[in-house]
Amino acid sequence: MDNATGISPASLASQLGSFPPPQLIDVRRQGAVDRDPVVLASAIRRTPERVAQWSQTLEPWRRVVVYCVHGHEVSQEAATALRASGYAAAHLDGGLEGWRAAGGTLFPLSTPTRWVTRERPKIDRIACPWLIRRFVDPAAEFHYVPNADVRSFAAAHDATPYDIPDVAYSHDGAQCSFDAFLRIHDLHDPALDRLALIVRGADTDDLALAAQAPGLLAVSLGLSAMIANDAAMLRWGLLVYDALYAWCRTALGEKHGWNPAALRA
Repeated sequence: MDNATGISPASLASQLGSFPPPQLIDVRRQGAVDRDPVVLASAIRRTPERVAQWSQTLEPWRRVVVYCVHGHEVSQEAATALRASGYAAAHLDGGLEGWRAAGGTLFPLSTPTRWVTRERPKIDRIACPWLIRRFVDPAAEFHYVPNADVRSFAAAHDATPYDIPDVAYSHDGAQCSFDAFLRIHDLHDPALDRLALIVRGADTDDLALAAQAPGLLAVSLGLSAMIANDAAMLRWGLLVYDALYAWCRTALGEKHGWNPAALRA
């Protein structure tokens, strides 16, 4: 086993406060989960036997940290397989028990929330899943179906519809569905407020609302022209909102220009 790729509970706790945080994955075997049905905050549950399948759904621009019960062969083998697939992956030293011994918080394992909206997503229908995955439920499932099928899919699959008329998570006057998610989930963050203006401007064609709104609209339409599969669109669209949110958090004052004299020096 490659113990050099381990990360300590203290280091993981520090990284979880950064953005974007690492993708944290519980890879305990099912029996261990049944005996102790808790998870670390923001962790998603995946079976260690199917790493090759679920690794294809991960976000390649984010680091991955996997954990098992004690940080031994189950998580170490999963991390090795992920690195072989090109991910920056590590296992949690001491596993869940090491996290618990270090005083780390654990939460009851719950069923992922399920959401559904119209197919061929562009702005709101990517921005809203990003918001839920990053701030509400990292394991949330999102489905895209024909417009006429959204309500019937929601009823049949215990899913919450969004970005269609006459539902809670939808447009309200000048505000878009992203604003509804912020309001309903009581999310307060100056960077999210800045991002909401950009999303609202791009999604409602009020492009003067934020200088970045035309750029988001252009990128969204370009991605839609390039990517035919809606699940793939969601996966890569999340990168757009990670980047915008990171800019809203820390890069507002950074400027870019061309200064050949300084470059020659």
